[in-house]
Amino acid sequence: MSEISTIERRVKILNVLNSKGQVTVNELSNTYNVSEVTIRNDLSHLEKKGLLIKTRGGGLKIQRVGIDQQLNEKAKIHSKEKQAIGKKAAEIINDNDTIIIDSGTTTEEVAKNLVGKKNLTVITNGMNIASQLIRDDIRVILLGGIVRSTSFSVVGAVAENNIKNFFCDKCFIGVDGIDSEAGIFTPIPEEANLNKLMIENSKEVIVVTDSSKFKRKSFCYISSIDKINMVITDSKIPEDELQILHNKGIKVILI
Repeated sequence: MSEISTIERRVKILNVLNSKGQVTVNELSNTYNVSEVTIRNDLSHLEKKGLLIKTRGGGLKIQRVGIDQQLNEKAKIHSKEKQAIGKKAAEIINDNDTIIIDSGTTTEEVAKNLVGKKNLTVITNGMNIASQLIRDDIRVILLGGIVRSTSFSVVGAVAENNIKNFFCDKCFIGVDGIDSEAGIFTPIPEEANLNKLMIENSKEVIVVTDSSKFKRKSFCYISSIDKINMVITDSKIPEDELQILHNKGIKVILI
């Protein structure tokens, strides 16, 4: 192939990566009708330029530390995985449970799947979460505080003081980075502070995240892994991360 076609292909690969969050060698090879060796060379070149993170079977979009994406942008990335994770997470919620649902796109999928659950009490800092749950069979407690326009979440001293008044059966936390040795992360300091209190005030802590968030850290540390009881993710989780979680006694549910 000519040099110009190589450049064009690499630009298209980056466009797909920015849209989906990750790419695979096999899919790119089929899409552009070139060998997998050629695609691996493309990914290696783009990695050297600092434009992606190369993995064994493809590449991941680089998430800059401290970058706070708009909610509607985040919702488009790994949307199928998030939907499946949300559905699976809802299955472990029982009638009469008191639960905390953190703001976010994956946690919003949990909220969407609570139809049919009876006598739930849901505490959340997500305006997007609360809007999914306004009906007679669910009592929704929306924490007060400063509204963040990028995420439709509320944070700050008011929210932190309010959450201290409750103790719940289950807490569902979404993350921007998770490392089985280091812990869980978010780019926003105020979100991290509130998440810490949510974890402290819950009997069981469940992290809901797609596999692209593994082996990633973000600007703000939320908690060590040993504070987590369960992780619900997809089957593309790195094998070594899965093994470490198992060794730490953390239940992992794969979708």
